[in-house]
Amino acid sequence: MTFEELVILIATAVASATPLVFAVVGETITERAGVINLSADGTILLAGMAGFGAAKAMDSIWAGFAAAALVGAAIALIVAFGAITLKQSQVAIGFILALLCADLSSYLGRPLVLQPGPQVPSLPIQGLQDIPVLGRIFFSSDGLVYASYVLVILAAVYLYRTRGGLMLRAVGEQPAAAFARGVPVVRLRYLYTLVGGALIGLAGAAFTLDMKTGWTYRHTAGYGWIALAIVIFGGWNPVRGAIGAYFFGFLETLASFAQSRVENIPTQVFSVLPFVLMILVLALTSGEWLTRLLGRAPPWLRRALSANLNAPAPAALGRPFEQD
Repeated sequence: MTFEELVILIATAVASATPLVFAVVGETITERAGVINLSADGTILLAGMAGFGAAKAMDSIWAGFAAAALVGAAIALIVAFGAITLKQSQVAIGFILALLCADLSSYLGRPLVLQPGPQVPSLPIQGLQDIPVLGRIFFSSDGLVYASYVLVILAAVYLYRTRGGLMLRAVGEQPAAAFARGVPVVRLRYLYTLVGGALIGLAGAAFTLDMKTGWTYRHTAGYGWIALAIVIFGGWNPVRGAIGAYFFGFLETLASFAQSRVENIPTQVFSVLPFVLMILVLALTSGEWLTRLLGRAPPWLRRALSANLNAPAPAALGRPFEQD
């Protein structure tokens, strides 16, 4: 592989990971508020189909993204009502919705299969795209990719540098204590579940209007589950989650690159390889052996990594809150 091919591969990986970044940040916000939305995979499929259909019908990508966000928020509302108001199992609700939405996307999307439609136009940033290497990787894509950069930064700043972010983390960690201090726990959990669902919906439109333009049966099957895994891998931190999404994008792009150069291996191997490697990485980065290995690292490296590895889930994640 030449240096030029490596730069192209990394640039492609960054762009292809953009939908996952939206989904990971959305799920991170939801889970930080104490709610598990396992419907992500079905939401991405149904929102992607709805977004492509709306964009095609109205000849507007903006209409497509708006429709996808509304679908994502609507599904999240069902999750929130069942989990927060009815206090039912969040895992069961999300899992059932994931299956239901996946089947709905296939049934309702039949007229859209392999149909042409609008897509996000390329938008290189003049000046920045001329920066050696980095410009080609980060600033020679389109507006959706740049929006994902902004989203990650805003989410991190909001979570860790604002009063609103402090309250968001409080309702996911110690909702009873937050409520005693006047924080509207139920209202905030509803709000952030809807915001997270809308971002997951945007991830679906990002696939069908940009990264994998068009619609086919089970167009993005599996990516929602990967997003859920990356949230855990990222320690419920939007920046680390985005890094995990970019890593998966790199694995997927690398598999596509290898497929065109390696003969006598079934194409299905390359299709599933990124998922297998991602699971392997998740397993390795969660093991005790990694902690022992860090013990032999230089002090500055231990300080930089030890606080972020094996980060615990929000203490109240998945637990109903009784507002007395």
